[in-house]
Amino acid sequence: MPRTDGAETQKDDLVRPRDAAVQIGVSFPTLKQWIYHKKIRSVTTAGGHHRIPQGEIDRLLHRSRGHNESERRVSYRRISGRNQLVGRIVDVRVSGLVGQVTLSIGGQLITSLITSAAIREMKLKKGQTAAALIKATEVMIIRV
Repeated sequence: MPRTDGAETQKDDLVRPRDAAVQIGVSFPTLKQWIYHKKIRSVTTAGGHHRIPQGEIDRLLHRSRGHNESERRVSYRRISGRNQLVGRIVDVRVSGLVGQVTLSIGGQLITSLITSAAIREMKLKKGQTAAALIKATEVMIIRV
């Protein structure tokens, strides 16, 4: 049974540090330093390996990509929409011509209805990083 440094987490919500670093957009050594300096909460396995709860990754995605406009805009297509929220895809459902994509952004869920063709074209899958572009009452998904 893994020893936790904080709240209990389900095993399938735990991510290897290298994978977490990729999702957050930092180097593996940086993530290890964050673990050692307790900037990010980790779970230690019985074998002494660190695992990062997905909620911690979501928290850092929100903090690291959600507030710094200049860094955030570099990785996206240049578009005029300013309300871009970066998160992780937690659900993709397709039914006929319409699809539903749900993002977890800073612990909140945002769901967008888009065409199933758009989901296939962007190759959207659960676990990927994506951004919600919000304009008035519409939410569009951008694969990042």
